[in-house]
Amino acid sequence: MTLRLSARTSQISQAEIRSMSIECESAGGINLAQGVCDMETPWPVREGAAQAIELGINTYTRHDGLSCLREAIAGKVHQYNGIKADPSTDIVVSAGSTGAFYCACLALLDPGDEVILFEPYYGYHVNTLLAVQAVPQFVMLRPPEWTFDPWELAEAITPRTKAIIVNTPANPSGKVLVENELEMIADLACQHDLFIFTDEIYEYFLYDRRTHVSPGSLPGMGERTITISGLSKVFSITGWRIGYSVSRADWAKAIGYVNDLVYVCAPAPLQQGAARGIEQLSPSFYRELSLEYQAKRDRLCRSLAKAGLRPIVPQGAYYVLADASPLPGSNSREKAMFLLREIRVASVPGQAFYHGAQGDALLRFCFAKKDDDLNEACRCLERLSCRDTVAQLAVPIEGISRK
Repeated sequence: MTLRLSARTSQISQAEIRSMSIECESAGGINLAQGVCDMETPWPVREGAAQAIELGINTYTRHDGLSCLREAIAGKVHQYNGIKADPSTDIVVSAGSTGAFYCACLALLDPGDEVILFEPYYGYHVNTLLAVQAVPQFVMLRPPEWTFDPWELAEAITPRTKAIIVNTPANPSGKVLVENELEMIADLACQHDLFIFTDEIYEYFLYDRRTHVSPGSLPGMGERTITISGLSKVFSITGWRIGYSVSRADWAKAIGYVNDLVYVCAPAPLQQGAARGIEQLSPSFYRELSLEYQAKRDRLCRSLAKAGLRPIVPQGAYYVLADASPLPGSNSREKAMFLLREIRVASVPGQAFYHGAQGDALLRFCFAKKDDDLNEACRCLERLSCRDTVAQLAVPIEGISRK
């Protein structure tokens, strides 16, 4: 029999994030692997979706989304991100930020185009590039501040380079790129005439008084940036799949046509719920959210330190990368499975975020959990036997509140 899968599928595999979630479910463990964000969805968001269902907003929308949501997004990106966008031409609502990124890649990249990512990277970014037959190239971020070498970034650019992906705040590192770092990236993008794809889904999850800077807000960058974000994380609606892209009108037109082909539209009543959240939730909601998640970060980082798994304290997003060197296992997958078997806490192997072996001693933990679940996971971690082997655990972890 000669029938076989397409060649592209040989490069794509199930994400370790989902794989570990399945392993966790089988083991009856506590899932700190997948960023499901199981916090309560704000009332205006739920009410808006329920009202839409009752009002009969249950059929196809325009391929680029309901006008109420596009208008809400335009107001939000102008006020918060410093980006001016025409809601009738520049915004495409899609099936989550992952769907928005996929549609943008299909619209703007050709097979063989090279795209630069910073690593540790988000695996879905790499797999999306592979799915559209683009070629990922990698530039290292170095802990603990996750800085990059501008010379290395410049050296990674070749005549086939088409774009750079910017993820800030970043998954899995929690890196928040500051303005001068973004300006270095922007200068190279202008010099070499490159697209900038952004992933800003964690834009409100900022700690220790940090601020978010959108690459598309920098001078001259609006014309070459595809700003991608969504409501999944901030409204705790990861299963609703409501994301969007913002770009100049001719690019948005092509992205919208691809979105229509792949998804037709995002779920209609859920779009209205997201619009109501943007319209009705005050700035204090986002400030309180940041403080709440910073407390969760600090709780998890203290427990990881007590367990002997020294955390690299994140600046944003809601994940912690921790040094799993004390755990048994020859690679991060074996170390993650050891944790799941021994204390029923699921994490993601660090190898999921690197194309080489640099992640073999790292594990990623998610702290977007209800307090009861997070506290139970922390108690399990603190019982980990390797904690007594790390003498420096008595040293406070820089960046964690002492509460």
